[in-house]
Amino acid sequence: MTGTVVVLEPGDERAQKIAKAMASQTANDILTLLATGPRSLTDITEQLSIPLTTTKYHTGNLLDAGLITVSDTRYSIKGREVKMYSLTDQLLIVAPKQTNVRALLLKYSVLFGIVIAGTVAVLALAPLLSLQAATGAAPVMAPRVGSEAGLYTANAMAGNGVVQELSPGPALAFFLGGVFVIFILLCYEAWLWRKRRSV
Repeated sequence: MTGTVVVLEPGDERAQKIAKAMASQTANDILTLLATGPRSLTDITEQLSIPLTTTKYHTGNLLDAGLITVSDTRYSIKGREVKMYSLTDQLLIVAPKQTNVRALLLKYSVLFGIVIAGTVAVLALAPLLSLQAATGAAPVMAPRVGSEAGLYTANAMAGNGVVQELSPGPALAFFLGGVFVIFILLCYEAWLWRKRRSV
């Protein structure tokens, strides 16, 4: 997802508008239809077989709640302006005021990014480390078989001249270890939150 993260507190004005807009099955049907692409009021009315006034009412509520937006304007054959509606690209989170969910999400997304960057670094360094371990010396720069002159690759040459296969094991272990640490930290955050609530 490329959209913004919106954190709402229960009872605030926007959360109430969203609750009102989502209270109807028709509104949910409109959102499901718009998930497949932009639609005009006429398109929505025809696809869902509902009256135009019902479509206008629910799209108005969804617009007011910020769940949909007017993404484009087209013109009919008669020259009339036709609005095209689509879903907004955002993640909505409803959370109590005392939990700073935005900061929590930012903190753990940064940690996860560090784990990903570390995994990529381990993957990049693994060939060099395995070459030194296999040969007991610095990597041997050997020309690629069947390649043009000037193209070289670092290969671990065994006594019989066979290149060793590299295993993604260290990188996978690093990634899983990082994810496990993040999981433990999240459990600790949840424990602290429950402890604060019970006080």
